[in-house]
Amino acid sequence: MQIRISLARQDDAALIAHMSRTLIEHGLPWSWTERRVQRAITQEETAVVVARSARRLAGFAIMEFYDEHAHLNLLAVRPGYRGQGVGAAMVQWLEACARTAGIFQVRLEMRSANDNARRFYESLGYAESGMRKSYYAGVEDARCMAHDLRVLRAPRA
Repeated sequence: MQIRISLARQDDAALIAHMSRTLIEHGLPWSWTERRVQRAITQEETAVVVARSARRLAGFAIMEFYDEHAHLNLLAVRPGYRGQGVGAAMVQWLEACARTAGIFQVRLEMRSANDNARRFYESLGYAESGMRKSYYAGVEDARCMAHDLRVLRAPRA
C-alpha cells in the first residue's frame, strides 16, 4: 500500500474533524470541529498533516510549534491502516519539522487508559512524563508523554 504524507488542505478539514470525533474524541464533548481544524490548517505555528492512500485519507496529525517545544495535539489512523507504519510516518514527518525549526522536545497527552497508544508512542521513543487528573472534559485522566529529539535511536518494533 502506497501512503503519501503531506500538509492538509482546507478541503480536508471536515474529514479530519469527523475522524477526530469518531476515532479520538468518542465519549467526550467534540472540541476539534471543522472550524477549529480549518484554523489549525491556516496557522503558521501549527502543522496539520495527512496520510493519503490512493483512494482515501488514512490518517492525520496536528502539531503546534512553540519556542522550545512542540505539542502533538492529535493523531489518528483509520482502523484499516493501523499497524502499517502510517502513524509512525506522520509523527516522524512532524518531528523532522521540529528539528528543522530547532525544537528538540515534543510533548503530548493521551487518554490514560489507552495502552495501545502508550505502546505506540513508546516504540517511537516517547516516555511518560506525568499524569493530569480529569484532563478530558473533567472526567478522564491524561497520560503525559515526551520525546527528546536530541536522543537518536531506532524505533522499537
